[in-house]
Amino acid sequence: MAVVAARQPLSVRAAEGARLLALLLPLGLLGGALGSQYIGGLVPCEMCYWQRWPHAAAIVFAALAFTAPAKSSRSRTLTLIAAAAIAVSGAIGVYHAGVELGFWEGLTACTAGGALSLEEILGAPLVRCDQVQWSFLGISMAGWNAILSLGGAALIVIMALRGRGR
Repeated sequence: MAVVAARQPLSVRAAEGARLLALLLPLGLLGGALGSQYIGGLVPCEMCYWQRWPHAAAIVFAALAFTAPAKSSRSRTLTLIAAAAIAVSGAIGVYHAGVELGFWEGLTACTAGGALSLEEILGAPLVRCDQVQWSFLGISMAGWNAILSLGGAALIVIMALRGRGR
C-alpha cells in the first residue's frame, strides 16, 4: 500500500488526504463530544449542541466525496463543503469559548442571570454556556473544537486545492 501511495502523483495523494481528513476530523470531534457526554457524564449546553450539527453535516458531505474519484470536481466540491461545515463548527466554538471566558455574553438563555427556566423548574440539569465543565491545558472543549476545526478546515482546503493539479 505504501509503495502504491508513493507512486501516485502528489496531487492525487493530496486530494485523497483532503477527503479522508474531511471525514475523520468531524468523526473524531463528534465522537469525542458524544463520548464525553455518554461515557464521561458531561451534560452539553445549548451552544455545545450547536457545534455538533455542522460536524454531522461535514461527515455526510465527506462520505459523499468518496462516491467519486479523488481528483474529480465532484469529490473536491463535496470535500470543500465538508471543510466549510467544519469551519462553521470551529467558528461557533470560538464564540462559545468567548462566552466561557467572559469576552461577550451569549445569545442564549443558558448564560448567567435571568429568571428561572423551565429546565430549572422541572428539575432537569441546567448547564450554563458560560461555565467550563472540562478543560485541558487551560482550554475548554469549545476552545479545542475551535482550534482543531479551524486548523483542520484550513488544512483540508489547502490539500484539496493542491489536489487540483494535473
